[in-house]
Amino acid sequence: MVNKGSLTDNLGLRWGRQRGFTLFEVMVALAIVAIALTAAMRAANLGTDSAIELKTRTLASWVAQNRLAEQTTLGDWPVTGTYTGTEAQAGIVFVWQEQVSATPSPIFRKIEINVFNQNDIQHRLNRLIGYLINPGMSG
Repeated sequence: MVNKGSLTDNLGLRWGRQRGFTLFEVMVALAIVAIALTAAMRAANLGTDSAIELKTRTLASWVAQNRLAEQTTLGDWPVTGTYTGTEAQAGIVFVWQEQVSATPSPIFRKIEINVFNQNDIQHRLNRLIGYLINPGMSG
């Protein structure tokens, strides 16, 4: 029974305007914060993954350029065929594959260089195609 002269009920709870947040409002706010933090974390992870991929592809490009520069500076006339090897750049070991082939012109050789990560040789990181001139036939 409620006493008419008092704003309290039989349980001792006070009737009237409450202050603060309800449990439901707090749970909704926490859910919104959790979704926002999850989205921010996902964006940060994607940025990190992209930076790592860009670094790896840049290093693979250097490996391919080094291989072509080495063939150019040797001044040899490479024999047609496929050659493989490894090279490390910035602590990462790359596998390179050179495919030397003849061209319609007898004074040129085509070299196609593919570079892969040592741990994943199915995923090509870089491809470079160059041409060498026969040192014995150049003017």
